[in-house]
Amino acid sequence: MSKIEPSRFRYPKSYRRRVDHLRSLRYFLAVADERHFGRAADRLGIAQPPLSQRIKRLEAELGARLFDRGPRHTTLTEAGEVLRAEARDVLARWDRMTTLVAKAGRGEIDALRVGIPPEVPGRLLAAIVTAFAAAHPDVRLDLQELTTAEQSRLLTGHELDAGLLQHPVDVVGLRLGPVVDTPLGVVLPRDSPLARRTEPGLADLAGEGLVLSPRAAAPGWYDAVLRTCWEHGFRPAAVHHARNPEFVLGLVLAGHGVAFEPGTVARKEPRVVWRPLAEGALHARMSFAWPVVSPHPQAARLAEVAARVLQDDGVSRVLPAPAEDARPWDVFYQRS
Repeated sequence: MSKIEPSRFRYPKSYRRRVDHLRSLRYFLAVADERHFGRAADRLGIAQPPLSQRIKRLEAELGARLFDRGPRHTTLTEAGEVLRAEARDVLARWDRMTTLVAKAGRGEIDALRVGIPPEVPGRLLAAIVTAFAAAHPDVRLDLQELTTAEQSRLLTGHELDAGLLQHPVDVVGLRLGPVVDTPLGVVLPRDSPLARRTEPGLADLAGEGLVLSPRAAAPGWYDAVLRTCWEHGFRPAAVHHARNPEFVLGLVLAGHGVAFEPGTVARKEPRVVWRPLAEGALHARMSFAWPVVSPHPQAARLAEVAARVLQDDGVSRVLPAPAEDARPWDVFYQRS
């Protein structure tokens, strides 16, 4: 195979045009930040006339005036304000993509920044980390304890590479891995009359309070649980919020209400019992998500590993990854 001499190599016109557009956006942002063509030119290390010509050419291509030019200062037009917000996002994604591609080409992979909700039991978290490390020993996991709401925001801003989200959740701009479906039961004080039932229904809980994670942690999940309770005849007398599993147990023991979970929390405390709910009325659904644009190359593989680990708890099952155009409630109410 003949070797191409660098001096004779030419990138395709489409590539050169794309790079030229990116340079124009960088020049535009310099002027937008400085509000002055002269200062922007100094910052870029170029003369002012070429900068002005490039901005005029960008305005002509977009069909909109981007700046109101005054004798002493320059201000952004409404179209300029829109472009400034979009340009920062475009350039950030381009920079991230080129960095990832270059590192992958050299055999280097960045640490995978992963969000995990506080509700995930420690033994399952350890199992996921161990299984992923065995399959991909060269990739370091940077784990962060974050709620679903926090993860969604960080994933959208590319400050997180992957996150384990509770459904339903807004997944615009995100891709979802396999969904782990786990039936939930109810945690009751051992001396409660309801503890004598082997499989209580939600309607049997009428008059009880409910201990639930704060709505801010996972709004979709919070609303879905309350809606399901109401539809099945259980309207909690009061809703008490608790995020830490130990705090959940404390509130249940203090008589503030019942709680829903897979059974992992109840095993820690002999003074409470766990009972499955009749007809599988409540399910927890979780899956890893990662950005559609410029994803970390190992994000999808982490989702697959985690799904295998989570389904090995003896009660959960794995559902196929949702379609790319699935809505949050489609995932939550998926029955197949």
